[in-house]
Amino acid sequence: MQEFHFPNWVNRFTVIAILGGLAVGGYLATCLFAATHPRVVNVGHQPPQPVPFSHKLHAGQLKMDCRYCHNTVEVSGHAAVPATATCGNCHGGNRVKEGATLSVVRQESVLLKPIRDALETADFGRESGKPMEWERVHDLPDFVYFNHSAHISRGVSCVSCHGRVDTMEVVAQRETLSMAWCLECHRNPEKNIRDPQLVTKLDFVPEGDPEAYGREWAEKLNIKPNVSCSTCHR
Repeated sequence: MQEFHFPNWVNRFTVIAILGGLAVGGYLATCLFAATHPRVVNVGHQPPQPVPFSHKLHAGQLKMDCRYCHNTVEVSGHAAVPATATCGNCHGGNRVKEGATLSVVRQESVLLKPIRDALETADFGRESGKPMEWERVHDLPDFVYFNHSAHISRGVSCVSCHGRVDTMEVVAQRETLSMAWCLECHRNPEKNIRDPQLVTKLDFVPEGDPEAYGREWAEKLNIKPNVSCSTCHR
């Protein structure tokens, strides 16, 4: 029987095909990694809101404290979004509550109509109505335990995680909120520590050496590096 031999070029073709497959696979894997990296997926996340609320105006120009709207941040694990009634304190329109007329800031604004409509059906913010459905900007995975009150009470400013929201017309995510990013702060917490009374003073800049200031308050609050897995994964 006559033996059959593949031509020599088949060997070269096989090697080229294997190398090409590896190159294409590596390229696709690199693209997938880059596309799903926290700096790509999270940073810059800026979802549209049902009402164009300007943090630059309210927190920046008007100097409203963060806790006026996010009123549970000091006592709860979650920084609650404001109830419709909170918005109604200023933008409620010409309505009367227990004998007092609510504020009428920009009462006729078309952009604030969703607020007025929600208030009309909410019986001044009680549970009978439908609240505003704000879009979440910062969102950690469900397997991560993060407590806002624990950080706020220990002198971690809103700026450390959320950036200078008082300069943002529309709030966007500024940090990756990745595990590596959190661990960096937990290893060296001093740089993000300040007087707990100043955590919501977003434009605060310490006098003198910022690192020395952070170390001083870390010592006062007895804050030590903490990279235990159980701190965030419970």
